[in-house]
Amino acid sequence: MRQEISLPDGSQALSHYTDAVRFNDLLFISGVVALDAANNIVAPGDVVGQADFILATMGKILALAGAGFADVLRVTVYLRNVEDRTLINGLRQQYFGAARPASTLIEVSALALPGLLIEIEAVAGIPQT
Repeated sequence: MRQEISLPDGSQALSHYTDAVRFNDLLFISGVVALDAANNIVAPGDVVGQADFILATMGKILALAGAGFADVLRVTVYLRNVEDRTLINGLRQQYFGAARPASTLIEVSALALPGLLIEIEAVAGIPQT
């Protein structure tokens, strides 16, 4: 079973994609950036503010699929500056709690729009009901 999931109050897609795709008991969350519903950058110049917005958005996507942060199996974090890793670690711990997903961190030269400092994608398992 394949199901596309879009946040009703989320930003407009910048290309041909959806916020997430559920396939059976797996949820693939597209890269999330700090864009509000009008596609304005949230927390310009503030990687922690952008990361907080991104993780809160991911929480909404997970909830739509019947999952939570404890169900996240893997995350990939794209940072404009790898030194910012230490700034966002505490925030990640707040959202994920005791759960520790497999994780990859990549420094990139640019993201989809100038001013974006971080993008996060994830794969989660959907709990059996």
